[in-house]
Amino acid sequence: MRKPLLMIATSLFSLTLFSSVYAETIHFTTEEYPPFNYREGKTVVGATTDQVQKMMTNVGVDYTIDIMPWARAYNQALMEPMTCVFVAAHNEERDKLFKWVQPLLIDRNVLIKHSGSGVTAGNIAEARKYLVGTWREDYTEALLRRNDFPRIDVGSDFKAALKKLMSDRIDLMPISEFYFDKLQKEGNAVEKVTPLSQQPMGIACHKDFPSNLLNRMQVALNALIADGTQKRIFLKYGLHLGD
Repeated sequence: MRKPLLMIATSLFSLTLFSSVYAETIHFTTEEYPPFNYREGKTVVGATTDQVQKMMTNVGVDYTIDIMPWARAYNQALMEPMTCVFVAAHNEERDKLFKWVQPLLIDRNVLIKHSGSGVTAGNIAEARKYLVGTWREDYTEALLRRNDFPRIDVGSDFKAALKKLMSDRIDLMPISEFYFDKLQKEGNAVEKVTPLSQQPMGIACHKDFPSNLLNRMQVALNALIADGTQKRIFLKYGLHLGD
């Protein structure tokens, strides 16, 4: 009789441990980067934020989403358990630093210039002669260094880099092609110069994040993609996914 009782006790302990893990709140961090993540009043919305919210509704676990400067958002997920950052580019440098749920989108990154600036480059090699701006802890900083750009201006955040570009304090900056299209539609004087990279963008969670919970999140995201919800969310924000 002692053996069955021990098995029951062990099972109850495992269930309690399993429940206590899922009773913890997941903390999502992100940056102000419309139309993907941004504040509308006190509410965080956007094409990738909506996906995270629907995913977590299906998973059924409490969560928070906070907007902050990218460097802080990234480092919180790097250092704090039960924390995930989005939208993060999944590249070689970051692969083993986090656990991943993806893709929230597949994005192409391009170098852009201020219209009328006189900057011309048909490829990455020709773009290397220019001063290129980026921002702290963004994957594009490592991408620029890997592509041997000698002159890199690292600002505090995306908005600071864009402001420098528009005032001709930098010559080029890397940007999501989705966001470039948005800037043009809004009448901003920017032009595409040359492609820089293409990569999956996803949710990067702390390396000790529970694997079984991560798997549930991935299954929920896969379902959003399979049933067309992801595509409908992008269309809602005026974005068109490539085939």
